[in-house]
Amino acid sequence: MSREIITVAQMRAIDTASARAGVSTRNLMENAGRAVAEAIVARFTPRPTAVLCGPGANGGDGWVAARALQERGWPVWVESLAARDELSGDAADAAAAWRGETMALGARADTAELVVDALFGAGLSRPLEGEAARLAEAIPPERVVAIDAPSGLEGDSGSPLGDAYFRAALTVTFVRKKPAHVLAPGRALCGEVIVADIGAPDNVVAAQSIALWENDPALWSLPWPEMDAYKHQRGHVMAASGGRARTGAARLAARAALRAGAGLVTVLSPGEALDENAAQLTAIMLRETGEASAYAEAARTAQCLVIGPAFGTSDAHYELLLAAIDSEPRGPIVFDADAITLLAPITHGFDSGDVLTPHVGEFRRAFPGIWSNTESRIDAARAAAAYARCNVLLKGPDTVIAAPDGRAVVNTTGTAFLATAGAGDVLAGVIAGLIGQGMGSFEAACAAAWLHGRAAEQLGPGLIAEDLCEQLPVVLNSLAPARLRARPAG
Repeated sequence: MSREIITVAQMRAIDTASARAGVSTRNLMENAGRAVAEAIVARFTPRPTAVLCGPGANGGDGWVAARALQERGWPVWVESLAARDELSGDAADAAAAWRGETMALGARADTAELVVDALFGAGLSRPLEGEAARLAEAIPPERVVAIDAPSGLEGDSGSPLGDAYFRAALTVTFVRKKPAHVLAPGRALCGEVIVADIGAPDNVVAAQSIALWENDPALWSLPWPEMDAYKHQRGHVMAASGGRARTGAARLAARAALRAGAGLVTVLSPGEALDENAAQLTAIMLRETGEASAYAEAARTAQCLVIGPAFGTSDAHYELLLAAIDSEPRGPIVFDADAITLLAPITHGFDSGDVLTPHVGEFRRAFPGIWSNTESRIDAARAAAAYARCNVLLKGPDTVIAAPDGRAVVNTTGTAFLATAGAGDVLAGVIAGLIGQGMGSFEAACAAAWLHGRAAEQLGPGLIAEDLCEQLPVVLNSLAPARLRARPAG
């Protein structure tokens, strides 16, 4: 399955270009409606079904789906928002081919055991109103199958357009997923998402120059060691610790980097916190640092430096941070937490190998103009990456990773249980551990987000940040080449 994600405008362009290439929009509609019916039949037994049809192409898909269900013996009827004689184009043709019962929207939908939402789909640009809004609020999601996207959601942001919107158990979309299928809250409101091939030519889709993907191991390759590898070949990662009683976050990042495969990991510790860190570290090395020159040296010598987790936000910490940034030549830096706070608002660019890992609050402070002037998290992350000239990982239930060249990935692994102290520090460490082994920074950020989320899924309720580090070997083992995979016991 393709992991590409397309915008609503790109989908419209694909429809238009497909027609020019000899695949009519009426043919695409027929294929779409039948794909919806097939998905329904595969998941539900026959039951009284209302197909709610809007006035446009989404409604046309619904008329076709109703006909396809009727052909299979389903008890199905259509409730149309517009009278048949008010329809035009492909939707009018699809409606004309329907021979079943037709009534006004809302006539019996409340009594249906299954409701197909074919009102508006992903292209809607205004809030639902009238009977459509009432039904959206009245019908429980377990009874709803949405065509393209639940009506009431904005297709490019996944956000509701008003107070009323449909929630679905199943959404059937076409050609590729849209942002609403992967961004919160749309992702949760769509239920299971099926992507149907409706016959759009491959070259027409490729002509869209798609640069947005749903995160998946197919998009990146982890840096697996050769059999004769030694630790220095696997990279040296350093993590900057905070002062006394502020050391745990850096240790979490350091352990995550080690678990991700870095050959050597060192925690840089102020003298006041040296004993505190030493009491908790074994395989991870420890170095006392206090002067700006030490941070500059670390930035020059490490394959990747993590700076920010509980680092501190005083003027003195700002000077240490600047020493690392301004060191030349230097390796990539992962900026997290306090480092982003110290730099906010960001007024200059970074190196292309650097990674910023803000959550929403930090992003708003770091890029205030961008956050208030973009329509989606994808747009915001892309704009920030272009402005800062580095990779930006915007954390959340729908983490977005953007590169300065416009590429972007939406991560869909993870669980609500990642909302726990230290989880972000672990993510920063995994990114650094992968970069330290020579992985490209954008790809490392994508891989780390996927691994981090998958580890959380496997752990489930009760996870704490420390657990994520210990679960990483299990996730990595599932992806490892056969020559490196752990052998089953016994």
